[in-house]
Amino acid sequence: MSQPKEAWGSKLGVIMAVAGSAVGLGNFLRFPGLVADKETGGGAFLIAYFVSLLVVGLPICWVEWTLGRFGGSQGYNSSPGIFHAILRKPWGKYLGLLGFVVPVGVYFYYVVIESWCLGYAWHSFSGDLDLNGAPAFANFFSGFTGQAADGAVFTTGPAMGFFIAVFILNFAIIYRGLSKGIELICNWGMPLLIVIALVLLARVLTLGTPDPSRPELSVWNGLGYMWNPHDIVAGLTNPQVWLKAASQVFFTLSVGFGVIITYASYVKPRDDIALSGLTATSANEFCEVALGGLITVPAAYAFLGASAVAGGTFALGFNVLPQVFAGMPGGHLFGGLFFILLFIAAITSSLSMLQPGIAFLEEGLGLDRRRSMALLGLVTAIGCLMVVWFSRDLKALSTVDFWIGDIGIFLQGTLLIYVFNLGFGTERGWEHLHHGADIRIPVIFRAILRWVSPVFLTAIFVMFVLRNVAGWNLSLANPTFTPTEPILDLVGGAEHPPSAVARLVVLMLAVFVGFSALLIHLAGRRWSRLSR
Repeated sequence: MSQPKEAWGSKLGVIMAVAGSAVGLGNFLRFPGLVADKETGGGAFLIAYFVSLLVVGLPICWVEWTLGRFGGSQGYNSSPGIFHAILRKPWGKYLGLLGFVVPVGVYFYYVVIESWCLGYAWHSFSGDLDLNGAPAFANFFSGFTGQAADGAVFTTGPAMGFFIAVFILNFAIIYRGLSKGIELICNWGMPLLIVIALVLLARVLTLGTPDPSRPELSVWNGLGYMWNPHDIVAGLTNPQVWLKAASQVFFTLSVGFGVIITYASYVKPRDDIALSGLTATSANEFCEVALGGLITVPAAYAFLGASAVAGGTFALGFNVLPQVFAGMPGGHLFGGLFFILLFIAAITSSLSMLQPGIAFLEEGLGLDRRRSMALLGLVTAIGCLMVVWFSRDLKALSTVDFWIGDIGIFLQGTLLIYVFNLGFGTERGWEHLHHGADIRIPVIFRAILRWVSPVFLTAIFVMFVLRNVAGWNLSLANPTFTPTEPILDLVGGAEHPPSAVARLVVLMLAVFVGFSALLIHLAGRRWSRLSR
């Protein structure tokens, strides 16, 4: 096959793009909440987090960079094509199925959340979020996202307009290509994101004690609540701590999304990937730990107390923080800036989810840019509208997130480490990783890649399935298995009737996976003809 026509404009460009794909909503909302969790947070969580980063996160990032650059040297830019080039078996290309399904499937709901961020920025700047009391903010979020009834977003409020605008913006940027589209946006967007985050951080750290009558509610006590060690020994012996920490590392670095392997395929064969991979990972960790970890929870704690940070990601981002900004001097400005920050983080990630799909349709089916955009646009429009329409209790969104955004990502990451070791070869991969490298990676990581990462990741994946699918209580002494909500939504239970929406969404996801497998089959036939 011919060399890919597209390429990165600079080394900085690919680093910014990979960092942009990794830095997302989880950095500023999910991570702080996990660290602040009273039962599984604190020092024990951070130790488990950084151990997971070293034995899973960073090694798999290097795996994706290595396999991606090799695939690009063979003329392939998509996971099915890269696995086809590596394994040279008729079934090899099908192992790349999740490298197409996962990023496109996550895009179905991620771009919807992205539109919420833009909408909230507009409402914050315009003063529409000057509400009184937590119920008012919860009701605003529920109304804005259409949780009262399926299809509500289509008939009430401006949320649908924001979604359409964001959906079109993503495709307009991706149409411009790798260098003039993704790279350009990330080269400007990532520095702007960091500047906004630093402005917000400075404001949060100067809040002091907002209510002098409640001196216990201060920013510094908020930092202590979040970062104090708690009982480290008890925490590190709690499987839930390791599961949450490893999951966060996995999701925050975009490993298993099929994004990094595609981005790396556009790197030249002798360009550095060792230092570039480390730099992109470090940039993400700076945004997550040093920025996200110091902005969100301390501000919420200082204004509302410990109970305010106990909710989930959506509650913290769209209920609690707007309430915090409403009570803060200059809250319109700082609230608007915060949601602009989230929007920038989201769009640099959502763009990365489209590129693997575009790359596969162009090289697998031989489509030009316009036709590949049209087909991918149709598929994602159907998926996104499914999420937008079935908005009651956000059931469609949570269902896609679980089966694609959780199960799919874990499975893809596990496949990657085994393809690297068993298909590509550990020694061969280590050698390719250092081709043109600007640094020499410590040799201990070769053993980690070969032995530790596969065992650790397999154990975490099995634990994740047992906990979130089978409902295991993570106890070896007194194990119990209680069906979880995603399973009860499909099969029902004594006090939990099955959800027709969840069943329909899973059926549509199954059709999407089957359709993707058919496209890979057609791509394989085309590649066979071209190789004769």
